[in-house]
Amino acid sequence: QVQLVESGGGLVQAGGSLSLSCAASGRTSSRYVMGWFRQAPGKEREFVATINWSGSITTYADFVKGRFTISRDNAKNTVYLQMNNLKPVDTAVYYCGASGRVVGSVRKDDYAYWGQGTQVTVSS
Repeated sequence: QVQLVESGGGLVQAGGSLSLSCAASGRTSSRYVMGWFRQAPGKEREFVATINWSGSITTYADFVKGRFTISRDNAKNTVYLQMNNLKPVDTAVYYCGASGRVVGSVRKDDYAYWGQGTQVTVSS
């Protein structure tokens, strides 16, 4: 079992930045692929970014490319999502997930563990 706890959400004006963190505990010795997803009210949970165990391979949704950066510090069992130039459409609950896959996945069904989410609200 892996427990995930997200933090760093909040309210920010359009054009601003936020940095999300996801701390893992439990079976963190396993080499999990990590991903960030988000879910706006009334919408499906959608893929944002994913990173492999070593951090050498990252994948982003088209709508965040050039604005968001995913990274990880395995010594701290933590994954980060740096979000710059935020837009009102980025408003959502952001979730991190852990997957036992070797490479990252954009499919939420490939992630076995999820955190409770952190709210990000971007005002215009």
